[in-house]
Amino acid sequence: MFAFAVFDGERRRISLGRDRMGIKPLFYALLPDRLVFASEMKAILPLLPRSQEVNPGALSQYIHTRCNTGEETMFSDIRRVRPGELIEVDENLSVTRRRYWTPLGVTTEIRDQDEAEEAFDPLMKQVMKEHVRSDVPYGLFLSGGNDSAIILAMLSRVQDQPVRTISVGYKDAALRDELGEAGQIAGEFGSRHTALRLDREALFHRIPHHIWAADDLMRDAASLSTSALSEAAGRELKVVFTGEGGDETFGGYTRYRHPRLLFALRNLMSPGSGGFRTRSAWWRRKSRSTFGPKLVGLQRAFRDPYSEAWRATPASWSHLQRCQYTDMVTDLADGLLVKVDRMMMSFSVEGRVPFLDHRIVEFGLGLPDNLKIQPGQPKAFLRRWAERYLPRDHLYRKKRGFVVPMREWLSGQVLDDLERKLVKNVAIRDWFDVDRLPALFDVQRNNGRAAREVFCLVQFAIWHRLFIEEGGHKKPAVVEDPLDWIS
Repeated sequence: MFAFAVFDGERRRISLGRDRMGIKPLFYALLPDRLVFASEMKAILPLLPRSQEVNPGALSQYIHTRCNTGEETMFSDIRRVRPGELIEVDENLSVTRRRYWTPLGVTTEIRDQDEAEEAFDPLMKQVMKEHVRSDVPYGLFLSGGNDSAIILAMLSRVQDQPVRTISVGYKDAALRDELGEAGQIAGEFGSRHTALRLDREALFHRIPHHIWAADDLMRDAASLSTSALSEAAGRELKVVFTGEGGDETFGGYTRYRHPRLLFALRNLMSPGSGGFRTRSAWWRRKSRSTFGPKLVGLQRAFRDPYSEAWRATPASWSHLQRCQYTDMVTDLADGLLVKVDRMMMSFSVEGRVPFLDHRIVEFGLGLPDNLKIQPGQPKAFLRRWAERYLPRDHLYRKKRGFVVPMREWLSGQVLDDLERKLVKNVAIRDWFDVDRLPALFDVQRNNGRAAREVFCLVQFAIWHRLFIEEGGHKKPAVVEDPLDWIS
């Protein structure tokens, strides 16, 4: 993982490069007389000659998915170096772009489980051997799922001391967390384990700082939990492993396993991506009526990055491989990895993601579909291989995913206060029809089914205050009331 800038004095040009999967960020702005670049967008903002405006297309993507992806960012003048990309800029500010790595050349060669396991076991051990190179203490964010448990098993094999593990759960929520499963697997390997328990206030009061740390907008409430985990880890660790990438690499998501007929029907209604990634996360017709005029005209464009990724895949690839690749170059790079890298780095912690080593990614993409997904069993190959390291009852638990109880916590006085502030907020009034917002909040009060939309509005209002109105000059404390940042 890396992001770099190299100046070639003889050729009078600068090269900007980003790692293959986009684990580390790199941004730039090309001005009439200079190139500006940094690993954080907030570092670029003071160097721009004019105040930034919201990029309408990026905002629409964030609303309809959970992040904005591709070259463009939420800021009108700032661009991303994309994963696996090298950009060269000469003294005349002419730009040359090329992709130095892509998994699009992956082919399916392994045919059966035994052959796959024989090839994968030494590969995973080698990758872990390289990832544990460190001059400082390291630990692991341990969930109740398989991916982080596999990392724990691997780490336990390469060091003599107990692995330091940290998990997170919730105090005042009916939603069941994964602390029980995480504690069991921690006990299985004798890790030195800590379980954090957050209540609603502890989580909500991290919202302003987590938006500041991310720079970008990403509607994933788990980033708040990752922020709390990172703060706790930062008191004693400098490197933390996580299991991100296992689902994309080995076929773990439910959205990969929909019936073929459903994919076909969705493709008929919304062609361009094989019926994959066709629906807006802001999907309810009533809630979409809250869009202002500038957002209404952009409703269909949110799918463009997914369609572009889908079209790039080889004709020889299966539908599953295309789904995996599309996720890798969109939501993984510009969503999940934003959560991992920015939340951890805001507390001076380096996140390491072994499942996104490019050799592991190429291996997983190249597996035949029938090894990755079997009836009722996602990531079938990975589970079978991991039986040599983990208890079967843990490996074959039903996948639940890491869920934050946002639906039940956005209620009562908290919801009333947010509505009161948001309907008066300058950013919300500029982009949404505030006369229709009360109906949206009523849906959340009555059945909790508008939590995503409400959280989206909260994040956008605070992000706008931090970076558009204040120009990135004010930094929230780690814990602050989000209401104070919705002007």
